[in-house]
Amino acid sequence: MRVELEFTIEPFVEGQPGPHVRAAVAAAEAVGVDVDFGPFGSTCQAPAAAMPDVVAAIVAAAFGNGATHVSLHVSLDDAPREGREPELESSIDRDEVPGGSGTARS
Repeated sequence: MRVELEFTIEPFVEGQPGPHVRAAVAAAEAVGVDVDFGPFGSTCQAPAAAMPDVVAAIVAAAFGNGATHVSLHVSLDDAPREGREPELESSIDRDEVPGGSGTARS
């Protein structure tokens, strides 16, 4: 199963991405994902099990190069539930992320 990540890194200067943005994109690419670099944010896709590494690389590189804020939006693809990996399916049912501690829904 694939997961999509949308991210925006600030400070934001239209048409002039700073070193904090360039480093974050390069870090994501170094982990093995292709980044679609957009004017107001960027997106990438990765297998669900790899996404924690992608997020960690982006956040570390952004803040390590002067970012003041990183916004992340992570979503599952639209694949039907029948085809999902069993451990991921049970994690979704419990509202957990593979490799994470899980959270309770309110």
